[in-house]
Amino acid sequence: MAFNPAIDRIDKESAAGQPRYGQYADFNTAGQAGAQYQQYQQMENAYQAPSIDTGRTGRLSLDDVFVKTAVLMGILLATATATWFLVEDLPGLASPIWLLGMFGSLALSFAIGFMKSVNVPLIVLHAVLQGGFVGAISYAFEGAYSGIIMAALTATVGTAVMMLVGWKMGLVKVTSRSMRIFSMMALGYLAFLLINLGLSWFGVFNAYATPFGWLIGLFGVAMAAYSLAIDFESIERGIGAGLPEKYSWLMGHGLVASLVWLYIEFLRLIAILRSGE
Repeated sequence: MAFNPAIDRIDKESAAGQPRYGQYADFNTAGQAGAQYQQYQQMENAYQAPSIDTGRTGRLSLDDVFVKTAVLMGILLATATATWFLVEDLPGLASPIWLLGMFGSLALSFAIGFMKSVNVPLIVLHAVLQGGFVGAISYAFEGAYSGIIMAALTATVGTAVMMLVGWKMGLVKVTSRSMRIFSMMALGYLAFLLINLGLSWFGVFNAYATPFGWLIGLFGVAMAAYSLAIDFESIERGIGAGLPEKYSWLMGHGLVASLVWLYIEFLRLIAILRSGE
């Protein structure tokens, strides 16, 4: 996953006047350039506001996000495991499944991110599609590079923990401006991935097979890692702005998508490094 529109949406909605339970921010005007400074001031006011008893108001809490993230990750892992055993018995299904999972989850990411309401069924379906993609692509990578899955998982978990600690300590900065820059860079990176996939599919060109492939892979890892920091910031802003509890599904979706993105980038980077041995 190279772009998660939900990241930008959470930032906009949490900044647009602290929407109350059962209400939504003005999604259409939240992103206008002329309102950026006012939104920043509203966010600062939200941070300085008294704490809220989320249990009585139905507002977002960190526990909500943790539970929804765990549920979505559980669905993804269960689907990935089932897909692994399926393609192990029927290897010919590997490519169709990972292509369906990749393009299906990408399309749903945009749909989920740009909807004005939180669509839980679509979020769950997205986790299922990503599970199929992860299971099929992991099987293919493991067949080509034995032990790569464990290496990528270890790197993913370690990087996620480091980003959380770095963000919490203020070593990794996330601002509204950096979020906008990141969104543009992520769209550019997504376009590159799709073009490169098409060219490599027909045997024309593969940027990852060049001497600079490892640098591109390292850039992808850095992008996915920073996506996690943006997720952490968005969760904090959403809680501070008093978003409705249902937004925990959207934020859990963002975290899971970023973790999958990071895992895939590590798979690709490790494969590039091992292919040069």
